[in-house]
Parts: sequence; structure tokens; C-alpha cells
Amino acid sequence: MMRRRTTLLTSCTALTLALGATACGNSDPVSAGGGDKALSGQTVTVAGVWSGTEQKNFQKVLDAFSAKTGAKTQFVSTGDNVSTVVGSKIEGGNAPDVVMVPQVGVLQQFAKEGWLTPLSTTTEKSVDAGYAPVWKKYGSVDGDLYGLYFKAAHKSTVWYSPDAFTQAGVKPPTSYDDLLKVGHTVSDSGLAAFSVGGQDGWTLTDWFENVYLSQAGPEKYDALAAHKLKWTDPSVVDALTTLGKLFKDKELVAGGQKEALNTDFPGSVEKVFGPKPDAGMVYEGDFVAGVAHDQFGRTIGKDANFFPFPSVGTGKAPVVSGGDAAVVLKDGKNAKAGMKLLEYLATPEASAVWAKAGGYLSPNKNLPLDAYADDVTRATAKSLIDAGDSVRFDMSDQAPAAFGGTKGAGEWKLLQDFVRDPSAPKATAEQLETAAAKAYKG
Repeated sequence: MMRRRTTLLTSCTALTLALGATACGNSDPVSAGGGDKALSGQTVTVAGVWSGTEQKNFQKVLDAFSAKTGAKTQFVSTGDNVSTVVGSKIEGGNAPDVVMVPQVGVLQQFAKEGWLTPLSTTTEKSVDAGYAPVWKKYGSVDGDLYGLYFKAAHKSTVWYSPDAFTQAGVKPPTSYDDLLKVGHTVSDSGLAAFSVGGQDGWTLTDWFENVYLSQAGPEKYDALAAHKLKWTDPSVVDALTTLGKLFKDKELVAGGQKEALNTDFPGSVEKVFGPKPDAGMVYEGDFVAGVAHDQFGRTIGKDANFFPFPSVGTGKAPVVSGGDAAVVLKDGKNAKAGMKLLEYLATPEASAVWAKAGGYLSPNKNLPLDAYADDVTRATAKSLIDAGDSVRFDMSDQAPAAFGGTKGAGEWKLLQDFVRDPSAPKATAEQLETAAAKAYKG
């Protein structure tokens, strides 16, 4: 399973679909459209990784855009290999107008290839007014804004079974040390503390990033993400040591290290929220809620809840995020209409459409919290917005794919090896540095 962590994962296989949809309605003109039905007769093609429920919900947003502007829309699901699919479409003279890009590194690659058009002044003004500056930074290359972050993921959430916590007599912890203490109490009550989806290496990078951001701080996090700091730095060894204490504790990890490495992400959620629970907690992003609800019928806020990933040592509680950025391709047949779509996506009105449908977070602080359908999502969204500029984008998503985003290689594989044997964090750090140096030079 490839790296899709902003997804609800209700469909694990991306379907290559080209769905055209036109919505009718007499609503006010979108400011981006320049007049009611200003784009009648034009079709905007949008490519993205989404499939299943996510694709259906994004289509609702596209339908709302159609209702305002008269434009038709066509969504094409690329699967996870966005860069390869889009590159081949450009070469074949069939470039989409808009691409929803799930990784900072891919956005930067597209910009450096000369494939992108800088976003309009209208969109940039909306970003300046509605987004923390960090989101503009992640959407910019060499000072030009190319990407609008329309959908975000909050990846500093620990999900737990309220029944398991009640049975153990514990409350959500606020420090990493307390997290381990709570874990042992849960274990003593009959369930393992954590379900770990180590078969998908990206879950392990997320564990590392939260510990590292809190323990080492945002400046070192940024430096490591850019490979201006080597992975052999003592701060990396410290973070691995902290993680190793958890991974090697058989009372804390359901089934121990071997089972963790044989459990994928959906399976890790099932071990907590499925019909036969094995653990009380699972760490991953806000999208855990989608799996718990859609696949296992859990009511979010009642029999599935979360607490923020706790602070490590003397550090602050981390807020790691991911997200999908909309970009406009120069070679799209209707790039101008594509730019109008981005101007619409930059509005709270567009975000409200998906927020109502569920399975969505917006980085736009001008979207009212009551646009979300439930209290837990509102709390997650508030945490993301309140973090402001302290939010840090998923580190491995900023890295070259050879290091931070490839199954069986780079960081994914080395952290899996570390889970298998956490006894030598310094050696693991050295291996990570060797792999990173090679990938960043490439």
C-alpha cells in the first residue's frame, strides 16, 4: 500500500475513473468566475489520487463550482504515482488542467520541471487572508505561489477506545512519559496498549516525526527535512531511542514487533476498533476516524475518540500535518478555467461543501468550525488552525521519494528494520544518513 495518509482509506485501490459531472442551479456567481455561468461550455479536467469516498466528496465540490460557473468538470484518479501519470499525460499532449498534489516534494518537482503556472492574484489574496503563512511557504517554490492547500490531514492524533480506557481507569495523557504509563495500565487490564501498522513503513515515519518535532524542536525538524542536518545528529539518535523504548516493550505493542511488522494501516485500526479488539490505542492521523466509522461502524466521539500526540520531554506537543495542494498545469487545454477553479477552492464556501460531507479538514481559518459535521472533527480542525505557523508538514513527504516515499527502501525500510531490532539507534541513524545523502544528491 502506497503513501496515502490524507485519505480515509475506504478504498485501498485507486480506480482510474474519468467522471464528468455537471450541476445545475441558479446561485450567485463565484467571484472567480467573473459572472454567472461565465465558464459555460468549458470543461476543467482535474487529476488527483483520490478514489472511493474521497473522490465522491470532492466531486460535490466540483459540482458546486459547476453550479456557479457553468463549467463542466472531469476528475481522473491517478493512483499514488501522481508524478509518473501526470508526466506521461503532459508528454502525450493530454495534460489535465488542475492536479491535486499530495506531497511537497512532488509540487516542487512539477514547478522545477516548468509544468506549473503561478497562482492568480485573487487566489494569493485568499491564501494571505485565510491561511497561516506556513501553508503558503509549502505551496511556494522560489518565491512564487504554485500550490493551494485545499485539504489537510492532522497527523498528531492518538486514537483510543473509550471502553478500554474506562476499563483500565485511565484518562488521555498529556506527556509522552504518561502515555507509556497509561499504556502499561491498559496492558495490565487485558489489552495491549498500541496497535502499530508497521507493515506500511509510512506509519513509522509518522511516529518518528511527531517524537522528533517535539523532542528536537521545529528548527531542527526543518533542517532535517531539508537535509541541512545529517541523520547522524544526536537529536535523531535521541528520537530513535525514545521510540525504541516503546517498540521493544511487548506489553505496549499488540503482538510484539513481529506482529507490528505484519500489520498494515487498516489492520492497525481494526485491532482497536474492529469486532475483536487487541489494543486500546492506535496512533495515526485524523483519517483513522474514517476507517473506524466506515469499516467498523464506530460512532466517532462515543466509541472512538482521540487525544493530541503528547509532548516529549521538555518540548511542546507536536502538530504534524499533510495535505493535498491544487496546482494549475501550463499545458492544460483549459488552464484559465482551471485557475478559476482554484480561486473557488480558496474560498471557505468551497471547503464547506466537503466539510459537511465529512472526512475532511481545511487549513483555511475562515471556514467556520460549525461547517464540520461532528464535534470530534471540529476539535481536530481547531487544533490544526490554532497551531498556526507551528504546524510542520510531514517530513518524509518533503523528501525525495527514493528516501521518504518508497516501499521497501529508504526511510520506510530502515524504520521497519529498527522496529524489528531497536537496540542500535545510532547504527540506524547512520543507515538513514547514507540513504538520505544518496537520495538528496539524486
